[in-house]
Amino acid sequence: MLATLLLAQAAHATDTPDGVSARDWRYGAYVDLAYPANFNTSAPHPWRSKLTTQRLSQFSPNMGMVYLAKSASAESPWGLELGGQAGYDTNGQMPASSPIAGADVLRYVSRANLSFLAPVGNGLKLMGGLFGSFIGYESIYARDNINYTRSWMCDYSPYFLIGGGAQYPFTDQISGSFFVVSDYSYLTYLNSQPKYAGQFAWTISPRLKFMENVFFGPEQANTAFKYWRGFSNAILEWRRDDATVALSWDIGSEQIAQSSSLVQALWTGAALFSRWNIAGPWTVGLRPELYWDANGVMTGSIQFIKAITATLEYQLTEGDSAGRARLEYRYDNSTGAQGGFYGAGGVDGPLVSGQSTVFFALLLSYDH
Repeated sequence: MLATLLLAQAAHATDTPDGVSARDWRYGAYVDLAYPANFNTSAPHPWRSKLTTQRLSQFSPNMGMVYLAKSASAESPWGLELGGQAGYDTNGQMPASSPIAGADVLRYVSRANLSFLAPVGNGLKLMGGLFGSFIGYESIYARDNINYTRSWMCDYSPYFLIGGGAQYPFTDQISGSFFVVSDYSYLTYLNSQPKYAGQFAWTISPRLKFMENVFFGPEQANTAFKYWRGFSNAILEWRRDDATVALSWDIGSEQIAQSSSLVQALWTGAALFSRWNIAGPWTVGLRPELYWDANGVMTGSIQFIKAITATLEYQLTEGDSAGRARLEYRYDNSTGAQGGFYGAGGVDGPLVSGQSTVFFALLLSYDH
């Protein structure tokens, strides 16, 4: 979904010819509250290996966010985004080791970037700073997603990027972007060498879109080229007014520099996202998914995860304000040498392969 939003940002806005107008500016706020009832144990405990919605069997204010943004347009070419965030979902963005200087403060910044729409060809958009990643189908903000909880593959692809680059629409159907960025995990410092990220987007028809997002660069202390990480995220999305279906596939690999033997780490995942507006404010979503961390590089455990998530949403909109109530059930199964979730014994007990959870979530937003 972020990839789709990024494409939309590159389009020329319809503004008054006299320069900046009120419609160039946007501001708003968002709050995400949830209670996840976990069937393994009613005692509060963390969701093993998960980076967002980590707290189970306890009330969780997972996210709060405010923002101010100005769109770049032909009449007013400068744009900016500023925003702040807080909540338990920011915990998963903090690295376990090697944080960048000021990471404990920067985690509360959701946007801090400038953009400029240069009058080159169809419009070359230059952008730099901290911005929402175009890699991955889901946003860290649950309101932008079909389901309340995020997929495993999206939790282990970047939600944010720090760097600079350009976007260009070659035709009405095809656009591309290229960015020089910092580390894959934006709050981590592993080395001083730049990394590279890009997107190719093709609007095949008014309903069908294809996006290929890539990341390439050194993600270990040893920056020799043979140890560079390569990562691909491909998305095929079909959409109409009352329904959306999208298939997303991730695959990443890197050779481990610290290993005494040749270890080519691999991780891959796929998810089928679907949403259907039943009638009026009622919407249902379904997401089956697979995630394989063959060497434990991403999740910290060698495991193969299978999951299915079903979501029922009721949305009430009044002017610029919107409220979404979501009831979600998901089942996760983790197997492999180090797979599993916390069972009845909690974090000190034996691991179990299956985990069932029901989420009661309330999402409140204001966008003007």
